[in-house]
Amino acid sequence: MPAAQTANHSELSPLRFLERSAAVFPDRTAIVHGHRHYTYREFGAEVEQLAHALRERIEPGDRVAFLSPNTPELLMAHFAVPLAGGVLIALNSRLAGPELEYILDHSGARILFVDAEFLGSVATVRDRVPSVGEVVEIPDSTITLDAPVAGVATAVYDDFLRTADAANAEPLVWGVADEQQPIAINYTSGTTGKPKGVMYSHRGAYLNSLGETFHNGFTGATKYLWTLPMFHCNGWCTPWAVTAAGGTHVCLRAVRADAIWDAIDDLGITHLCGAPTVCSTIADADRAHPLTTPLRITTAGAPPSPTIIGRLESLGVTVVHVYGLTEVYGPYTICEPQESWAALDPAERAVLISRQGVGMLQAETARVVDPQMRDLPADGVSMGEIVLRGNNVMLGYYRDEDATAEAFAGGWFHTGDLGVMHPDGYIQLKDRAKDIVISGGENISTVEVEQAIVSHPAVADVAVIGVPDDRWGERPKAFVLLRPGATVGAEELVEHARGLLAGYKVPRDIAFASDLPRTPTGKIRKNELRTATSVVTGT
Repeated sequence: MPAAQTANHSELSPLRFLERSAAVFPDRTAIVHGHRHYTYREFGAEVEQLAHALRERIEPGDRVAFLSPNTPELLMAHFAVPLAGGVLIALNSRLAGPELEYILDHSGARILFVDAEFLGSVATVRDRVPSVGEVVEIPDSTITLDAPVAGVATAVYDDFLRTADAANAEPLVWGVADEQQPIAINYTSGTTGKPKGVMYSHRGAYLNSLGETFHNGFTGATKYLWTLPMFHCNGWCTPWAVTAAGGTHVCLRAVRADAIWDAIDDLGITHLCGAPTVCSTIADADRAHPLTTPLRITTAGAPPSPTIIGRLESLGVTVVHVYGLTEVYGPYTICEPQESWAALDPAERAVLISRQGVGMLQAETARVVDPQMRDLPADGVSMGEIVLRGNNVMLGYYRDEDATAEAFAGGWFHTGDLGVMHPDGYIQLKDRAKDIVISGGENISTVEVEQAIVSHPAVADVAVIGVPDDRWGERPKAFVLLRPGATVGAEELVEHARGLLAGYKVPRDIAFASDLPRTPTGKIRKNELRTATSVVTGT
């Protein structure tokens, strides 16, 4: 139960957003998923029903896990689980069974909800994870399964809902006693070790949602397409943000060009978020065409290619670049466009838009520091670590005090990202500390090299890593993914890069790839490229 209210204080929680929208806009369309439509009244009612059913099974603070693509059930879980007093664990739907079992065991999840497509991934969960007492199957009418998995679930979602005894239960309260209590735990991708559980508070989620609403310009007319996974940083807090604005959530199981363009053309999508790969999917689609309805794409995960930004702008798409991490609720900085940029050549403007920018409304000012935590000159050249702090920094890592203390050393969150501060106060990401290439004593930003190569019209994407070199210690190597139907030779790409970069930054080795290994949020797994390269070369 919330603490006793005073006239001038109440605890902050994004639960308030749905309570308000369901009361103020009951007949407005809240969710669209295939042939399923929910008004805000229906959205709020099903959330309450799910919360009642959960509250009969969990204690305050218990963890409830969902393994699902972007469906209405996962969207509702962002409200129902905390409304029941629980903590939401939105699981990465691309993880393998052992990875999922580790997270479920580490978090001590009590109940697991699973989309029918993913039941096979959790077939042994109840045998191997003692805390999980129930597995609830979530059917989805938008897909047909060739071979449904039986014998895993203990209940089906609709039957689970019907167990709620709302008539005899205590009324639900759309609030919390302590705004600093966890609302969700998001597990990192774990590319260099076991995943860590990043704890979000009700307060942080509330404030970050308001920042998202403001910077994205969400209103009641917003039609938001779910191309960003809800399991990633709770969808950058957008489940709560779009609901706060009373906009419409358009759910999408998978990022496919046809499905995205169907939604844009038929449903009038106004906003979407995603990694640069989502931007490429839209721009490269056969159906790509100039838009009549304004569309705003917010992108992050890696610096977007100025080439992609330019192509999207030519379609009438506004591209906004943000920067953040799981540990800061998703976006923390935004590249705020300046009026003077409008007069620039499109290529020049795209370079500026690709910077990581300044702190968002709900955030503080990012810093670029040396190892002694001293601010580096804002000269666009001096490279140091980006450190952050404020209301939208995580509570800490769940059950990992040592990692939390290391991340918060010096009173700031250490991102592990290297960047520069420009004279105008805008930061620019240069690399992950572990990805920087040191060649002959010189630091080479793999991001800078990647953006030079991807500016070639034949290149769809590229990843650059450092490989051993007897003379220089390391040298850059590029893995290139070409656009459909495009052809280009390695020598031409080297010459193209040579015209944009200092000689020591130009990769001598170009490998053409049919695909690049990625995390579920679109980041390229450079650790896998480094491992594969070391095996091939015998280093």
